[in-house]
Amino acid sequence: MTGLGAVFRPQLPPERLRSVARVADECGLEQLWLWEDCFREGGISSAAAALAWTERVRIGVGLLPVPLRNVAVTAMEAAALHRMFPGRAILGVGHGVQDWMGQVGARVESPVTLLREHLLALRALLRGERLTTSGRYVRLDDVALDWPPAEPVPVLAGATGPRTLRLTGEAADGTILTASTTADRVRQARQLIEEGRESSGRADADAPHEVVVFLLAATGVDAAARLRAALVDEGDENVPDLGVAGDAGTVAKAVRRLAEAGADTVILQPTGDEPDPEGFVRFVATEVRPLVP
Repeated sequence: MTGLGAVFRPQLPPERLRSVARVADECGLEQLWLWEDCFREGGISSAAAALAWTERVRIGVGLLPVPLRNVAVTAMEAAALHRMFPGRAILGVGHGVQDWMGQVGARVESPVTLLREHLLALRALLRGERLTTSGRYVRLDDVALDWPPAEPVPVLAGATGPRTLRLTGEAADGTILTASTTADRVRQARQLIEEGRESSGRADADAPHEVVVFLLAATGVDAAARLRAALVDEGDENVPDLGVAGDAGTVAKAVRRLAEAGADTVILQPTGDEPDPEGFVRFVATEVRPLVP
């Protein structure tokens, strides 16, 4: 079955999260995703609150920008969430939007190198290993978590370009693709991810590599206009077959198209001006979900 979820966008104030998360839990939404976009809302703090307010829904964070975080801190926070809320946290990391990283003095010369080092160290620490490493950016001296996760947990990474997509296949357990990803680009991403897995010898040894894709979606009487405006804002208005506007059947068809292209999970991303975030969550869980096998 294709995984399905929705996004709580950080254009909403943090105090709105409680209501949306509780609706997601009550109506049976599988996954509710948060963003750590600069300079809006913290990913770990928001995820911890959403997990505490709910009982069942899984909470994803996509993404945590690694230039902002020492890998030991990322590991401690991830491990705490996984121990307090087993099986419900989904964490993804990425090299961040470079303009934002520059604004806070965290931009590095080689974002891909930093992401590789961070991923390798983070996954080792979450496995309970004691780690000493001296990389270009990540340096640890005899570091181990006192409270690693009780069970193995996947670490996802965001990617767009070919180098980073190959890296996620090599060093992550899954890949997160943005809402600017068409079905054709999902197929291309899958191929690049598999190249990375094969080059690192992981293709046969590890569990399947999960691909999560965001899909910009709008529903309601003004859905087409809101979708168009959102695509214009992102500079994607001329990209064919990007985003979807319409009723549950139309949205489900777009989800199935991404799944057929190689997406394991599709997360519906409302427009930034979505007038009813709670209603959008209900729409995904109760109307779209039954139409997606």
